[in-house]
Amino acid sequence: MLFFKFSQNTPMQNQSQAETLVLGGGCFWCTEAVFVQVKGVLDVASGYSNGQTLNPTYEQVCSGLTGHNEVVRLTYDPSIIGTRVLLEIFFAIHDPTTLNRQGNDRGTQYRSGIYFTNPAQEAVAKSTIAEIESEGIFDAPVVTEVLPLQNYSTAEDYHQDFFERNPTQGYCMAVAAPKVWKFKKTFKEWAKT
Repeated sequence: MLFFKFSQNTPMQNQSQAETLVLGGGCFWCTEAVFVQVKGVLDVASGYSNGQTLNPTYEQVCSGLTGHNEVVRLTYDPSIIGTRVLLEIFFAIHDPTTLNRQGNDRGTQYRSGIYFTNPAQEAVAKSTIAEIESEGIFDAPVVTEVLPLQNYSTAEDYHQDFFERNPTQGYCMAVAAPKVWKFKKTFKEWAKT
């Protein structure tokens, strides 16, 4: 079931430069597991952003005291995939209506967030959320924050490619794998072969 009237990707003309967009959709293992599968996404890194501590550790972020969010930093080719399609995937694989949690993961580090690196991304994020709200796609209001990217740092090495390296780990099987499956079913034309 599609959440949206699936938009056609309209590549940006005369722009072959890669762009960066950072998304917080709960545990970064799950979000990363999906976006490494997406055509046009050149790199995915798990990390922390939009908090006040410089270069926090995972333990510090988990304490909830740093203000950071668990995020994935996407580097993508806008001539292949647009910001709108990335956001449609994002909204399909997490619950943007729960404040500071995703499923059993609770705390400000699990908040839903879009952290843009240019004004065009901000505009697309806000218009996508407005469309979701006007169409009543979710049963509750969207609480996804849309803010400029600030204070990003890459997470520790053991968090990178976690799902790929640990597919039979309990959390990966119970939470990440269903998100990957949902992406591949709903957005098959955007799945890498």
